[in-house]
Amino acid sequence: MGTENQGFPARTASSPFASAPPPGAAPQSGGPATGSETVGFRPFPPSASQPTRPFTPSGPPMAPPVGAMRPVQSPLVSQIPGVRPPPPSSNSFPSTAYGPPGGGSFQRFPSPPFPAAQNPPRGPPPTQTLAGHLSPPMSLRPQQPMAPVTMGPPPQSMTSGGNAPPPAIQQSMPPVNPSYSGGVGLQPSFPGYPSKQVLQAPPMPFQSASQGPPTTVSSYPPQVGGFPQHPNLAAQQNLHPSYAPPPSNVQGLVEDFNSLSLSNIPGSLEPGLDHTSFPRPLDGDVEPNSFAEMYPMNCHSRYLRLTTSAIPNSQSLASRWHLPLGAVVCPLAEAPEGEEVPLIDFGSTGIIRCRRCRTYVNPYVTFTDSGRKWRCNICSMLNDVPGEYFSHLDATGRRMDMDQRPELTKGSVEIIAPTEYMVRPPMPPIYFFLIDVSISASKSGMLEVVAQTIKSCLDNLPGYPRTQIGFITYDSTLHFYNMKSSLSQPQMMVVSDLDDIFVPLPDDLLVNLSESRNVVEAFLDSLPLMFQDNVNLESAFGPALRAAFMVMNQLGGKLLIFQNSIPSLGAGRLKLRGDDPRVYGTDKEYALRVAEDPFYKQMAADCTKFQIGINVYAFSDKYTDIASLGTLAKYTGGQVYYYPGFQSSIHGDKLRHELARDLTRETAWESVMRIRCGKGIRFSSYHGNFMLRSTDLLALPAVDCDKAYAMQLTLEETLLTTPTVYFQVALLYTASCGERRIRVHTAVAPVVTDLGEMYRQADTGSIVSVYTRLAIEKTLSAKLDDARNAIQQKIVKALREYRNLHAVQHRLGSRLIYPESLKFLPLYGMSICKSTPLQRGAADASLDERCAAGFTMMALPVKKLLKLLYPNLFRVDEWLLKPSADHDDLKDVLRRLPLAAESLDSRGLYIYDDGFRLVLWFGRMLSPDIAKNLLGTDFAAELSRVTLQEQENGMSKKLMRLIKKVRETDPSYHPMCFLVRQGEQPREGFLLLRNLIEDQMGGSTGYVDWILQLHRQIQQNA
Repeated sequence: MGTENQGFPARTASSPFASAPPPGAAPQSGGPATGSETVGFRPFPPSASQPTRPFTPSGPPMAPPVGAMRPVQSPLVSQIPGVRPPPPSSNSFPSTAYGPPGGGSFQRFPSPPFPAAQNPPRGPPPTQTLAGHLSPPMSLRPQQPMAPVTMGPPPQSMTSGGNAPPPAIQQSMPPVNPSYSGGVGLQPSFPGYPSKQVLQAPPMPFQSASQGPPTTVSSYPPQVGGFPQHPNLAAQQNLHPSYAPPPSNVQGLVEDFNSLSLSNIPGSLEPGLDHTSFPRPLDGDVEPNSFAEMYPMNCHSRYLRLTTSAIPNSQSLASRWHLPLGAVVCPLAEAPEGEEVPLIDFGSTGIIRCRRCRTYVNPYVTFTDSGRKWRCNICSMLNDVPGEYFSHLDATGRRMDMDQRPELTKGSVEIIAPTEYMVRPPMPPIYFFLIDVSISASKSGMLEVVAQTIKSCLDNLPGYPRTQIGFITYDSTLHFYNMKSSLSQPQMMVVSDLDDIFVPLPDDLLVNLSESRNVVEAFLDSLPLMFQDNVNLESAFGPALRAAFMVMNQLGGKLLIFQNSIPSLGAGRLKLRGDDPRVYGTDKEYALRVAEDPFYKQMAADCTKFQIGINVYAFSDKYTDIASLGTLAKYTGGQVYYYPGFQSSIHGDKLRHELARDLTRETAWESVMRIRCGKGIRFSSYHGNFMLRSTDLLALPAVDCDKAYAMQLTLEETLLTTPTVYFQVALLYTASCGERRIRVHTAVAPVVTDLGEMYRQADTGSIVSVYTRLAIEKTLSAKLDDARNAIQQKIVKALREYRNLHAVQHRLGSRLIYPESLKFLPLYGMSICKSTPLQRGAADASLDERCAAGFTMMALPVKKLLKLLYPNLFRVDEWLLKPSADHDDLKDVLRRLPLAAESLDSRGLYIYDDGFRLVLWFGRMLSPDIAKNLLGTDFAAELSRVTLQEQENGMSKKLMRLIKKVRETDPSYHPMCFLVRQGEQPREGFLLLRNLIEDQMGGSTGYVDWILQLHRQIQQNA
């Protein structure tokens, strides 16, 4: 394209092969052949034969040098009026000369697939064809299209020969837009006339290519936009955004970023883009694996995920990285079977640690002095190797016993701690239950479900036979229960003085479960009956909490609170603040989302000090001030479970599963966690549910596999001089079996000087986790609008900085560009803004619902959080009609769909799954036979009154097996199943439509508008 010009046809070459360039002349940077500027056009049907051209599989096709013999020209390239030639390369030459400059090395400057709308050239400059001859004026007669060319690999001699330029590549393509604006509509051959063919283009694949030395093979897919399309490949365009031809080692300046063209169709206000081609995480959370391959001895990313696996070498470079620099840590994440963390006992040797920085021995320490000393990888201190730990080194400096030492080969280990790591003897697992027994708790069925679930879990509580258990119930008075093993029935003691709490029989309220098992079971059997006729409306929650603290503060443990109404008596009583719509949008708005009474934060601090972790189960259908109650869980490392409008017939299964999971999952007791990192950097802020005991020590009274913590890094030194930085997470805890243990995770990351490398190694999942926590924290001190705007501005700054990196070398025009690693970041950013804690005003979510979601999301690991932000949507009716095996893999069975209303077909049955609820959406025109098979005789009833139960037919059993599999993929929460039929309002809107986050709902921005907003803001100061 570099030598073609609008308005004049090129003279036909006498040979289909281009001749070699004259000596000393560098080939011209050609860019894509004209006609490939827009992606996704259907080629013309095959007609007359055309010379087959070699194909260059990486980067845009190349134009031949001036003076070379040209292959037969397609009328679609040289005879299109209004096609604008690309600009000259950086070593510029006079504008009238269209040949390449003399000398210089071979480089290729691709023109972008969707350049910005520019003013077309005013006059057609001459076109050079053979040895500088001018071509005659172009004929305007329509010409027959040429047959498309099959894509294929080039001959080896064409791609491997140093600077030899590849021959020109021609395409059978429709004419491109005469104004060269980058719109994707089909345009006529005459500029200035409106076209009747302005159609929405088919989905365009994303463009990406590799950049670097000629021998480097990048892990990013090559550019798609500039390649001719074979008719047989048309269907493949819709397979996946990352579809691309195979990479090549051809030299050249190639785009190593993805892009979306966002220009308008000429003569139209509609953007010329296809939203179906936008990036969507339909494969879920894809962890970056290049980092794991580079450092195979790192701990697995399920335990530690950095926001970028390339650490900046200077504060100035870090300041240009506008994304969070930090990590997400899930120290006790569940490992798949066969990948358990090895348990190590150093015995009499003692734990091997650095004398100075207290780093634990790990795979990255080095041994010197014939094995008698080891060098700490974090502070470089030389330490003596204890005699019992000594081993000779081989010729490479490797210990001879390396393979027998998991701590020297594995990134994650668990070390048994000796007595010097204990302030007191290891505590037994303790479960204490604080249960509201007011009238609403009894009427809703909550008491019965809780009592039955606790009883069913007694055999599976961890720590047998050391486990201890106790109970307090309360309404307007406090009820203590003596469960001494010598009793046949528990003794109930009532304390009505709420101002001066005392604990009767303090030694018999917390009992050993194995000794008092019969008494405990008798109490749980009688609990629902004891209060079934209770008409007390009051809740003395504050005094009951103090009483529980007095019982537990000798040992610590886990306190489970079941609260059914707003605390109304004694210390900690709360007012009905409610949802006042007038407060939203004012400076007083955030006060609704923080604890009203300092009593709760003070109690949380006291509980943490005495190793008491609190989980809050809230059930009321009225306002209960979760903002205050949740503070107890936030600062003690616990979590909040919220069941608005609880009814045992509807929510019973969810409560049973989640309470059982809470009671039986492995828990780390009386824990503290610290993260050490290399010289020159430190973790400066921490985000999650915990209490910060010192600048870098997290106090976690009870932690488990479902808790994650985010943190941000700061560079302390102006310049890092080391080539790598090491991180080590250490969790010191008491296991349920009574052992004191240290869980250690070690990882290394390279230090880089290139901002582009930081972007390439970015981890979207980790970045989104940090952003979510930062946004939720901001809602506690600012308006919701401010929190949403902060997220948007962070993404804009990051993508603008990335654009500036490439603006000099590439013509970006009206494209939104982003690295492959962050292609889902804009969508997840929008999802955060539409999530329950941040979504718009009082009408979108109740205050309690907002706060409960915030407390939950602050603790979620990366995968669960991403699923909540961009849930699964499957179509299942077609699969239910097919015969299939019982052991179908979910990914084979179900294909995720974009979260937009256009994904829903009224003839289909769909499942929406965000990890917390399942919604079955029945299309209005779904076959009645399917509905009858799944719902039985209720298939025509209003679905709000129907419960999904297994019917006596294969289709129903198949669906129930599928739902069971979906629930088993993430046992931490039990998603409730809701049924809704198309058109059933307001349930359809509440359960599904408002969760289709790509659509505009209730004044919120849709995906297309969000992308355009980002792009406009990026271009403002780019």
